[in-house]
Amino acid sequence: MKYHPIPNTLFTRNRHRLSNLLKPKSIAILHSNDVLPTNADGTLRFRQNNDLFYLSGIDQEESIVVLFPDAPDEKHREILFLRETNEHIAVWEGYKYTKEHAREVSGIQTIYWTRQFDTIIRTLIFEAEHIYLNTNEHTRADIITETRDARFIKTYQSLYPLHKFERLAPLMHNLRAIKQEEEVPLLQEAMRITEDGFRRLLSFVKPGVWEFEIEAELLHEFVRQRSKGFAYEPIIASGANACVLHYLANDQQCKAGDVILLDVAAEYANYNADLTRSIPVSGRYTPRQRQVYEAVHRVMKEATAMLVPGNLWDEYHREVGKIMESELKGLGLISQHDIDNQDPDWPAYKKYFMHGTSHFLGLDVHDVGNKYRRFEPGMVFTCEPGIYIPEEGLGIRLENNILITEGGNIDMMASIPVDADEIETLMNS
Repeated sequence: MKYHPIPNTLFTRNRHRLSNLLKPKSIAILHSNDVLPTNADGTLRFRQNNDLFYLSGIDQEESIVVLFPDAPDEKHREILFLRETNEHIAVWEGYKYTKEHAREVSGIQTIYWTRQFDTIIRTLIFEAEHIYLNTNEHTRADIITETRDARFIKTYQSLYPLHKFERLAPLMHNLRAIKQEEEVPLLQEAMRITEDGFRRLLSFVKPGVWEFEIEAELLHEFVRQRSKGFAYEPIIASGANACVLHYLANDQQCKAGDVILLDVAAEYANYNADLTRSIPVSGRYTPRQRQVYEAVHRVMKEATAMLVPGNLWDEYHREVGKIMESELKGLGLISQHDIDNQDPDWPAYKKYFMHGTSHFLGLDVHDVGNKYRRFEPGMVFTCEPGIYIPEEGLGIRLENNILITEGGNIDMMASIPVDADEIETLMNS
């Protein structure tokens, strides 16, 4: 792996925390993701199932984690199944985990080869009453490809119809929402790498540069610092492109006088940063651009102040909406008449700020968590207000990553330039 070793205390503790949430006489089974095909004999780069990684640190295909806290034989309370390597695999694919290395990484002592799974599980499953299986229950997921988890669920419900099947996802969402002490430095490293990439751009961007050239500069900086690359598909949107929220083409030339919206960040050890900045192609904001920029920056600062223990997702977003409403009035984009006659389900400010302000962040960029759960210490959120004015060819969004603590919050991206004056100074130095 490109990243440095992670203390296996994280994974051992995570397994213990999950085991404490399982019903008595339960067995939990988690699978790695599939290696997905592209065309002909091509495949996408492997990306581990985040829940399996969270419980084991194993970053390899064809892996299975089994937890059976009440197993009569103590050695079967935690089991890891690994793909067995051979000379052919070693020549064509390279290194695969040995059992010794996997014990060191995961802290799991009982390890079998994946080909032994069916035999071993049959010796255990009749001692269990509940079988916890995993699915992707992210509210924004749109899954059209049958996953390894989905195939396994169908098979095991057929093989063991009298067992009680349980959903693992709600338990994992509950656990992963609170970041452990070993996770915060991993997130911080992704953000540090992201900062280096962004600072690199401030001296690179100028009129005539292409959006894809900016993408290349970032990728170079990320990969050279042990990242696999972008945490998500990068948005490098100059001029009116910034008004397309999920603009991914990155194929236009940046023109003098435009602003570039950069929604770009690195991953590190499967953990993700999420940064947005809006910078002037020519190195100086026009008066109107600065006016809009400062409005977004004020909303960002006020929203960040509300990311503290005890607040609730929907209430927080309603309050941010009121702040944005006031700023848009000040910019002359909406009027009091618009506000007085607005649809309560689609307030007037939504014309220029149509997305949410925050989401969970972690192993997933839009990380798992429950929006009905009050904010707690250890949660990490983005804060990303924006104003998009298609008629002016201008979109401004700013985004930092915020760790909630007992005493308030910590802006984990506080060192990344966001003040308009600082950005102009760095671009012209």
